[in-house]
Amino acid sequence: MLILDLVGGTPLIELRKIADAGGAALMAKAEFRNPGGSVKDRAARAMILDGIQRGALTLDKTIADATSGNTGISYAMIGAALGYPVTLFMPRNAGRERKATIKGYGAKIVETDPLEGSDGAYIAANAAVGAEPERFFYPDQYNNPMNPTAHYETTGAEIWEQSGGRVTHFLSGMGTSGTLMGTSRRLKEYNEGVRAIAVQPASPFHGIEGVKHMKSTIRPGIYDDKMIDDILTVTTEEAYVMTRRLAREEGVFAGISSGANVAAAVSLARRLPRNSLVVTVLCDSGSRYLSDSFWEDGE
Repeated sequence: MLILDLVGGTPLIELRKIADAGGAALMAKAEFRNPGGSVKDRAARAMILDGIQRGALTLDKTIADATSGNTGISYAMIGAALGYPVTLFMPRNAGRERKATIKGYGAKIVETDPLEGSDGAYIAANAAVGAEPERFFYPDQYNNPMNPTAHYETTGAEIWEQSGGRVTHFLSGMGTSGTLMGTSRRLKEYNEGVRAIAVQPASPFHGIEGVKHMKSTIRPGIYDDKMIDDILTVTTEEAYVMTRRLAREEGVFAGISSGANVAAAVSLARRLPRNSLVVTVLCDSGSRYLSDSFWEDGE
């Protein structure tokens, strides 16, 4: 067995303490159980293996892409396992834990203007690859159809099976939008009544790492708004509060985007009939945000 064989098959856990007792049941996919520590392992593996199969990724090329952290860690892990060098473009203000993890795998980081966020990293990656296309394999996670396909083939199928086909609502924040697009498409094939809910920051200026405010950012090519049945917004403070609650009430040490997902899921679940089942995603571990000060708030 290789490290890549451990991607997927993550547990679906019930959040009983946080869910409103009078509303729908709430469950979450524990994606921090992937070997690279996040939901991004699924898409990264699919994109890299597809590149190898097509002959686009050869051993003389460097894997390069833009990232805010988690996909970059996945690329770095996979590159180390398969013998490919990795260069990642990411904002200078990205979390120190994510940068340290990427460097620990031996990958190279090119820092971009923090004021330009993930869009700036994306523009820089495009420019670098465009200048030396023969040097790089560019998965381009924002536009690569293998990103949502990975979730269609794995995440959606796992949720359906693990929930016993009881899932009625699937809810997720969007970075590239791959998790929401692919998972929702698969669940709607099982049952066209399943509702797909997008979670977005309440403002373009927010502190929810890895989640885009779609109206104010470069729109991913894989994003299809026809797949979405509703949009819920979450403030940065709501995400922080729920991230702390997950750790202190459920014993689930997850990251900020997970807190945003669960905050929106709780709000939705309390408005639904008790026979409904809301499923969301715990995208990564809280250990990637230990240097953030919000952990100390509310004590």
